[in-house]
Parts: sequence; C-alpha cells; structure tokens
Amino acid sequence: LAAPPTVRIVHSGLACNIEEERYSERVYTIREGETLELTCLVTGHPRPQIRWTKTAGSASDRFQDSSVFNETLRISNIQRHQGGRYYCKAENGLGSPAIKSIRVDVYYLDDPIVTVHQSIGEAKEQFYYEKTVFLRCVANSNPPVRYSWRRGQEVLLQGSDKGVEIYEPFFTQGETKILKLKNLRPQDYANYSCIASVRNVCSIPDKMVSFRLSNKTASPSIKLLVDDPIVVNPGEAITLVCVTTGGEPAPSLTWVRSAGVLPDKTVLNGGTLTIPAITSEDSGTYSCIANNNVGNPAKKSTNIIVRALKKGRFWITPDPYHKDDNIQIGREVKISCQVEAIPSEELTFSWFKNGRPLRSSERMVITQTDPDVSPGTTNLDIIDLKFTDFGTYTCVASLKGGGISDISIDVNISSSTVPPNLTVPQEKSPLVTREGDTIELQCQVTGKPKPIILWSRADKEVAMPDGALQTESYDGILRIVNVSREMTGTYRCQTSQYNGFNVKPREALVQLIVQYPPAVEPAFLELRQGQGRSVTMSCRVLRAYPTRVLSYEWRLGSKLLRTGQFDLQDSTEFTVSSLSRDSYGIYNCNIINEAGAGRCSFLVTGKAYAPEFYYDTYNPLWQNRPRVYSYSLQWTQMNPNAVDRILAYRLGIRQAGQQRWWEQEITVNGNIQKGELITYNLTELIKPEAYEVRLTPITRFGEGDSTIRVIKYSAPVNPHLREFHCGFEDGNICLFTQDDTDNFDWTKQSTATRDTKYTPNTGPNADRTGSKEGFYMYIETSRPRLEGEKARLVSPVFSVAPKNPYGATNTAYCFSFYYHMYGQHIGSLNVYLRLKGQTAIENPLWSSSGNKGQHWNQARVNINPPTSFQLIFEGIRGPGIEGDIAIDDVSIVEGECMKSDQPANNLRSSAVGTLAHIRLLPLLLLMSVLSHQR
Repeated sequence: LAAPPTVRIVHSGLACNIEEERYSERVYTIREGETLELTCLVTGHPRPQIRWTKTAGSASDRFQDSSVFNETLRISNIQRHQGGRYYCKAENGLGSPAIKSIRVDVYYLDDPIVTVHQSIGEAKEQFYYEKTVFLRCVANSNPPVRYSWRRGQEVLLQGSDKGVEIYEPFFTQGETKILKLKNLRPQDYANYSCIASVRNVCSIPDKMVSFRLSNKTASPSIKLLVDDPIVVNPGEAITLVCVTTGGEPAPSLTWVRSAGVLPDKTVLNGGTLTIPAITSEDSGTYSCIANNNVGNPAKKSTNIIVRALKKGRFWITPDPYHKDDNIQIGREVKISCQVEAIPSEELTFSWFKNGRPLRSSERMVITQTDPDVSPGTTNLDIIDLKFTDFGTYTCVASLKGGGISDISIDVNISSSTVPPNLTVPQEKSPLVTREGDTIELQCQVTGKPKPIILWSRADKEVAMPDGALQTESYDGILRIVNVSREMTGTYRCQTSQYNGFNVKPREALVQLIVQYPPAVEPAFLELRQGQGRSVTMSCRVLRAYPTRVLSYEWRLGSKLLRTGQFDLQDSTEFTVSSLSRDSYGIYNCNIINEAGAGRCSFLVTGKAYAPEFYYDTYNPLWQNRPRVYSYSLQWTQMNPNAVDRILAYRLGIRQAGQQRWWEQEITVNGNIQKGELITYNLTELIKPEAYEVRLTPITRFGEGDSTIRVIKYSAPVNPHLREFHCGFEDGNICLFTQDDTDNFDWTKQSTATRDTKYTPNTGPNADRTGSKEGFYMYIETSRPRLEGEKARLVSPVFSVAPKNPYGATNTAYCFSFYYHMYGQHIGSLNVYLRLKGQTAIENPLWSSSGNKGQHWNQARVNINPPTSFQLIFEGIRGPGIEGDIAIDDVSIVEGECMKSDQPANNLRSSAVGTLAHIRLLPLLLLMSVLSHQR
C-alpha cells in the first residue's frame, strides 16, 4: 500500500486575484496587510512530512523560523517584503520528494511625494532671464504606478499646453513622473495635484498629493545658533538651536546624529534640541536638516565634544644604553605617564617630586610626546641618577578648561625599585579541578612597583573564559567561575609594561586539568518488544577524564542488576533473555569515574506503535442522506510484529470544539501484516461538522501509542461512489479544479457579491434555487476574452462501486446539472467523460449552444463508467461580451435517471430547510462496522 507523495497547493486567504499562467507559474495576488493562507494537499502513505519554504527569505512571519512544518501556511498582515515564491515540499522516504510552488505578489501603494526643482539661466547683463521649474512625483507601489497631473481642476496632458512638458526619465523605469514648466508664466503659479493610481487592483484606491507653486516658492536655508565644535563638561545641559532663514513653503526641521540614533533623553521642540546631563556617550556630530520638498534639503552640523580624563598609567625605563634591567646610580632612568584625554589639545601635565613642583633642567628633562605618535604621554628623563634623586615623583594630568578632576600618578624611585619577577607556587601547577567548580590560577609577582599581569592561553589561539584574548589582573590571580572541559590546557601569565618596568616581559605557565564525568550514548533509547522475547541494551563511553578506573552498574528502577569495571573495552551490555510483565520498565546504566557518573537510560516496553492513517484520498466520504454523511476511515499499523499481537483498536471520536470523547473498541482477528490496509466506516456524522478521531492499538501489554486526525466535511471524493451533490457553496468548490491547458478560468460567484460593473443582458440573476446569496460557477466573456477561447472545469476523481460478479454490466449513474445560457453572444457548453488511464482521451457526453433564455435549465445523462472517472465542463466564448455561461447543482446518483416527466428532488432546498433543526440536535453518533476489510 505504500505510495510516494504527491502535492498540490490550494488557497483560502484574502486573495484579490489568482492567475493560472499557462506556461510559467501560478501567481497569487494579495493586498498588503491582508492574510495569506495557502494549504498544501498531499497524498502518499506513510503520511508525508510537509515543509513550506521561500526563495531567499523566511516562509514564516516570525523571522527566526525559516520554514513552516504544517499543511497550512498562514501569514497575517502580510508585508511587501514577504512576497516571492513559496514552495511546498512533501516527502515520506518513498521516491523523490514532491514539490509545488506558487508566486505570491503583494500589492501596495504608498502616499506620493512631490518635489520641486529649479533651474535658473542667465545671459549677458540679464538682458535674457529664464526660469524653469520641474515638479517630480514619486510613489512606491506594486504593480507600477500610473501618474496624472492637474493644475487646479484642469487635467494636464502632454501637448495640451505649450508651456508644459510631461515625461518619465529613462533611468527611472516608470517610478516617477516629471512635470516641466518652461519659462514660468503668471498662469503657472497655481495649485498642482499628482494622482498616483494602480488602477484599483486589489481595491487599492488612488492617492493624491498637492503642491502650491507661487513666485515665493524657494528651497530651504537654515542657520545654527551654536559654535562648532561645542566643548562641554559631563553633566551639563546643552541646547542646539536651528532656525530657518528661507524657504517657501515653510520647511520642516529634523535633527539627526551621525553615530546612530539621538540619545533617549533628548528633548526636541521644533528646531531646538536639548540634551540634559550630557555624558561621553552622547558626544558626536549632530545635524539639523530642513526640507520643504523644494530643491535639495538644507543641512548644518556641529560637533559635540565632552571633556574626559581616564586610564592613567605609568612605566619606568632603565638606561637604554646598558643591557641591565635594574636602576643604578650614575645611569639614566626615564619615567613615563599616559592618560586618555578629550579633547587632547587641552591636556597639560605637571611634575612633582615629593610634593614639590618640578621644572625641566639639564638633569631633569621633561618632555611631552608628539600627540600623533603617542597621544597623552609625558616623560621625565633623570640624567646621571644620584642618591639624592630617590623619592616619589608625581605626574598630574589636567584639562585647560577645568571642570574635570585631575588624574594624579605616583612613581617611587629608590634602591628598592627593582624589575619584576614571576613564579608559580609549586602546588598551583598542574591544577586539577572538576567541571562546574570555581578555580583560581595564581602567578606570584615580585618587584617594585608590581606591574599589571596579562593572562592568555598558551596552547591554543582561542579566547579566555571571559571572551577576550587577554585578561588583566592586578594581583596575579585569574579566577574562573563554572569551569568547563574546554578550558583544560596551559595558561600564560606575563608582566606588562604598565605600572611597572618597560623591560622584556617576564612570563610563567600554569597547567589546568578539568575532570568531568563520562559522556555516554545513548542518553535515552526506547526499546519495544513482546513478552517472552529477548532484548539487549548497550551503553558506550564517548569521553571521560580521568579515563582510567571506570566502573559501571545496571539498574531496573532502584533494583541493582549488575556491577563491574571497565578494562580495555568502551561499552557494557545487559540482556534480558525472556521479557515478562515484571521486566518492563526503565533500565539505567551508570558509568562512573572520580568526577561523577554518566547515564544511559532504556525504556523497555511492550506498547504497540501508533497506527498511520491513510490519507491517499483528500476526503474519502459519501452522503447517504441530506442531514448526515459517512466517512471511510483507513489506516495501516506501524511495525505490527515488533510487539505482541494487536487484539483490538480503541476508537475515540468527538465533534470539533467539544471536550468529551465517545469511545468504542474494534476487535482484530488474526495477525496484522505490515502495510495491510484496515478500513472502518463511520456513519451518522452530522453535516457540516468536523470531527476529531483518535485510534489506539491494544495488546495484552495494554494501550499503545495513539494517532489523531481531523475529518472535515466537504464535497465527497468517494471510496465507492453512491451519491454526490455540489452547489459550489464551500470554499474549495467541491474539489473541482481549473484545467491548466485552457485559455481562461471558470469563476465562482453569487449575485450578491458580483462586480457592480457586470455586463447586462447576460448571466443569471440568482443561483439555481433563486437565492442571491447562493453561489454558482460561470465564465466571464468580457474583454480580453476572444471568440473561441475555452475555460475547462475538472471534477475530482470518482471511484465507481465494485462490479457485481454475477452481473453483466457496469453500475449505472445518473449525472445531472443545471445550466444557464442567456445572452445574444452565447457560445457553447460541452461536458466530457474522462476515464482513468485515458488522460488524453475524453468522451463527449453532452453539448449545447446558443441563447436559452433568462432561466436555469436541467440536463440529465445516464453514464456507465467501467473505472474511476472525472467530468469536465468546457465553456467556449461566443462572438461578443454578452455570452456568460453558468452551471450549478451538479449531482451524481447511483441508478439510472428518472423519466423527464417526473419532478427532480430539490435536494439543496430540503437540506437548507432542515439545517436549523440539524444544528439543535444533540451529538448522537452511531458508529457501525459496515466493513472491516483488509
């Protein structure tokens, strides 16, 4: 019974147009902001997995999800960027995956914008003066917009006024329309309107924008009433004022920041911007922009600088002319100070010795490094160091403008000032810890002053635990919280030049060993087996540290089954030779080392696998009475021989939206084979309700896994055809489809919803029952349709009842429908019978041509199909637009047609008349085994 997947896409959202393009693709047109809903109908057994995807984008309106894994793709409030090609892919492991696609075109129209541009030409001594104005109209849209211009109430057309020229720049591809006013005249000073239109597609209305052109119209100009740059201290409030100095109409003013958005605390009031309590993060370039859609926007900028002093550091450089890292009497020594200053040109340094000011001299040389080489650095060179030079030297950094606290750095020069040395305590390397612990790596630093210590990974080009390549430490200790196994390795500590000696770095290594419990597989595995059979479980070690001294234990619940030690192997097994009811349960294998335990868990059960519903027909149902319908439920059993024999199925059913399940057991006789199709008929289902069905296999172990599916009422595609009625009232038009080999499509319509611009003197005024709300299918023969063009509507596939083995003929059916052919240009309506296996051969069944009057007519035809079949309605366009043809109330009933003098049953009328009573009935569900066939 296994079958590879097939797929087709149906639509049920708010589409404004569906085009079946003959040679390329299906196009689904929808208005921005509406709801897109596409459903993927699949066949195949086992039930295929469905996946929606989109070319170069997400198939979901939640952007973190790139795919949608259910039948219906639904995007509420669809946006323009969500247009594109959507693919439905179905696969069940048999054959190639089935893929269908549809292109979604999102239509929209933004408000148009008019901008005005001027060109002024001057000849010698202003004897000749010319002023030409361009009005440019732009609107974003899909499909492309059409523009029209008006001056006052006058429609402007190319050639209607010699002083006016209308054109589209070649490079814009229709995205804009320019109105050129040559040599401005008094009458050109007027109110101009640009109307943007997408010709009412998807009911998108036209949009208009107006502009008043006068002899005062001018582009904007502005002035900033502030300095540039503005230097302020942190915490101050700053106000930027921007004023317009020209422009007609009055320009609008906006403030922007070059480094991103304006600070959250910004207060805007027209052209005035205020930042209260400014911080260093608020610094940057701020621009005022004025725009009135005339000429180019005007822009003025100023730079805000927030004063700051930070990161004060020092270093000591011994005599560079001697290869000695120590400070010695009679040699040179240099002390350097560095800070970060904003603005750098305001930075000043002053030096002190033991608190007293120090000035530059022949032996004490004070220099400030070129800001381009090393910004914010000052040096004190002590030439020919003497004993009296020992003491505390202080460099003080300050900003000239004041308002910022100074940074003061003390450096002690004495006989005890010695370069650093690094050692690692003996017990601190190698350092052994367990995963999840907190650990401290230690390097002891000696020397005076003690420099900053830099930690890094020595054995890998990877980041430190905090994510940086280097980590600074002021006490030589690196603290790691929640150690993981990836942190195992060698760490390097080394001295930096900062706050110490500017000499070759000292370094030391610390080894870290992280112990962790065994990683094992499988972490969890379900094993299904019948009673009396054997089952073997295996647990394998993937990684562990330490890898030696591994032990294991097997348990069933809390009961200890077996223990042991690993020798050279990396796995352990446990076998139950004959399963009994007591030996089902969860088996745990714990593999243990010093750091902890890893666990494999096995659920050993006798539960039967879930059944798989057979979906290879879209809706296998039929109607035996007007009020109720029946459904042929079919399924196969997954792995039927994996556990004990299935004794029965528990069938649960409930009406959609209800809480209570009605349950019944279906007895199974004998063994179920793999792939065997089981059938059970549900009867007395109330139209048009949907139902949830739950199916659970039962063995002597107990209940197995359940499967749930939903049964929806719609026009039947029958397992064995008894009766079929279709009035085209439901959303999927009874699963009729448009033939993709014709010229145009049939259209579903009711009189109440038809276009107000319909063609008079043709087509029905109501559906077949006389209802203006009822639906029917018709062909629209207005332009651009041409004479002889065809529209073909194809029924679902009907399976005929089994042959009577003692009968000589096939089962007879009465096929009937109503048709409406009114108008002076009516063409032809043909009906064909297509038999299964004869896709290229269609047998003519019925035909009619010409005007039949303003009323519905019924056609009845006896058919004797030998095999599964389809019916095809073909409408052919006549010589003019008054040629609409409609059909309604298609039915197929077992048995030959009644004689023409007998009245036909008005099935739809009787069903409608009793509908109110049907809905009041309590849920009374009678389930009977019509057949239990496999």
